[in-house]
Amino acid sequence: MSKKQEQVLCIDRKNLPASWVTPKTVLPMEFSTFAATCTKAEFSFVRRDIAEEDRQKKQIIPYILLQTADGRMTAAYNRQGSETRLHDLWSIGIGGHINPEDTALETDSFETILKSGMQRELDEELIRRIAADPIEFLGIISEDLTPVGSVHMGAVFVIRTQDPEGYLPGEELHSFTWHATPTLFRLNLELWSKLALELVTQ
Repeated sequence: MSKKQEQVLCIDRKNLPASWVTPKTVLPMEFSTFAATCTKAEFSFVRRDIAEEDRQKKQIIPYILLQTADGRMTAAYNRQGSETRLHDLWSIGIGGHINPEDTALETDSFETILKSGMQRELDEELIRRIAADPIEFLGIISEDLTPVGSVHMGAVFVIRTQDPEGYLPGEELHSFTWHATPTLFRLNLELWSKLALELVTQ
């Protein structure tokens, strides 16, 4: 499906709490709070080419970090995917848009749709992963300082693993490598990764 035809999950900015959509937002919270607030704010699926130009909407993106169980090592990769505005920046977040295909039933809750989309993204981006590793929700990140950030909001999750070797990247995750977490700032990180690091180290 072309980027133009793709439908993506969005929420109108005006329906979200003001504290969520500041110029630079790093907000720890419980998943139940996040899901309930997004449900109340109401979501819809909008054609991606339209959503990408509409600052009145925030596209909700699961943004999943991979870390060792002790948090000392974090996986990073070099951006070469469909979003050309992020090319050559390093990222610590795996994830992407939520699409209508992530809904099995019209009555599916926001929580069900988001988690389904997150699992699909992990399956698409990783050739191998450890399904039993827990996935923890950390909070949200958002920013209006870049063209990409101004129309997206990140729902940040972290997978902590005892076995980093159990994760094998697909071809979208260029130069996928594990780094000592404190040294990540030496990479040319995308802004969302800097915000996610702030969240995970809080």
